[in-house]
Amino acid sequence: MTATWLTVNGRRVRYRVDGDGPPVLLLHGLGRSLEDWTEQHDLLRDRFRVYSLDLPGSGRSAPLDVPHTLPALADAVARFCDEVGITAPAHVAGNSLGGAVAMQLAVRHPARVASLVLVNSAGFGREVTPALRILAIRPLARILLRPSRFAARRTTRSVFHDPALVTEARIAHALALAREPHAARVMLETLRDLGGLRGVHPQWRTALLDAVAALPVPVLVTWGDHDLILPASHLAAARTRLPHARTHLFAGCGHLPQVEHAEKFSQLVTDFWATPG
Repeated sequence: MTATWLTVNGRRVRYRVDGDGPPVLLLHGLGRSLEDWTEQHDLLRDRFRVYSLDLPGSGRSAPLDVPHTLPALADAVARFCDEVGITAPAHVAGNSLGGAVAMQLAVRHPARVASLVLVNSAGFGREVTPALRILAIRPLARILLRPSRFAARRTTRSVFHDPALVTEARIAHALALAREPHAARVMLETLRDLGGLRGVHPQWRTALLDAVAALPVPVLVTWGDHDLILPASHLAAARTRLPHARTHLFAGCGHLPQVEHAEKFSQLVTDFWATPG
């Protein structure tokens, strides 16, 4: 995998681009990186111009100078699109936090988004893993976010249903990301904007989903049936809140269907993008 760097508004951003064709933009989840889309780059590059990036303050990208809220992250993605020359509306796919960022991008910059693929996306319910809720307790957060191989292994195990995917390489990568000097601060800042000890705040969810439902943008919502981070029951909420969206549940799958069921995921989104209406 080859990633590169560019400067956006004076801030270093790490990204990857492959292929030719209609633009596709892939957004990762909280505390993750563009590596969560490696398999999709390889599978989609023959038909699409595929972009992924480390979101501000995540992966190897520098943090913002303002709080890392959903609107700030969406605006940073829009500026990235300008910098790399994505001029046509893109098919935007977001996993977990990346799904909420994708929705916010569509609301704030609708001309940039041809369709939305929301993958185990934040925004469809209050429930979230206790491991994230307890980070609202500040003394515990400082302890729990200390980088360690044990914590990196636990985090990696939590996102996959298949234990064979919890490799030493993935654990080492998670540990390296946790050791970035701004990683814990940005994670806590984002988490506390979105939720607390009782789960994900309803105010931003309600407003965002209402705004997305009013857009003429086609939407596909997917989930893994063994997601330990955001429960698969949220898919039912997605069907209710976005009644015109297509939905799909991956069996035997955790929080990252684009990795765990890479070929099925690629075929699903390719078919959707061919006939999104």
